[in-house]
Amino acid sequence: MQVLQLIILAGLAAIVLYQLYSVLGRRKGLQPEDRQTVEAVERRAPAPLQSGETVDDGVELTGLAAVRAKDPTFDVSRFLSGAKSAYEMIVKAFAEGDRETLKNLLAPQVLASFEAAIDAREAQGRTEAVEFYQSPRADLERADVRDGDLAQVTVRFLAEFRSRTKGPEGEGVDDRRTAELWTFERRLKSRDPNWLLVNVDAAEA
Repeated sequence: MQVLQLIILAGLAAIVLYQLYSVLGRRKGLQPEDRQTVEAVERRAPAPLQSGETVDDGVELTGLAAVRAKDPTFDVSRFLSGAKSAYEMIVKAFAEGDRETLKNLLAPQVLASFEAAIDAREAQGRTEAVEFYQSPRADLERADVRDGDLAQVTVRFLAEFRSRTKGPEGEGVDDRRTAELWTFERRLKSRDPNWLLVNVDAAEA
């Protein structure tokens, strides 16, 4: 009987994940009409376990289920909306050399890398400004919890923007299309609601 229940639960989970992917993974961000569908999927999902609980066979929760077990208020659509805003803010701040803005959004190791690139650009006498054609597309790639309550959520961004540069040789305009995986991190037990960018990887467009 226990084996049969596990098979049924696995089937339901697969259906829920497929529907969630169909809503979040194929459009350029969430559209207003998607919200009711997302909420319906979340209502159909099994109630999250409390912190420290496991399923009957002793297997620890992973992925999005692990995040929501630690923080039942975690909302995918709201997170992706915030991630898109953070993406645009970070890209623009990097282009403009705005270190103060970056300090509040980046983990120390990422900040050090960004600042090194800014320093090199300034040493060459170059400046840059970025204009987005539209809001970037953001898709949930993966999520997990480590070290008790350290949540890591990776988002796949597709963006198109125009970069305007000035340097000793003159001005230049470069239209870019980028695909990247950004990983955000936060202690779920912390009172600070902000997520920090801890890693950036290239992705296939």
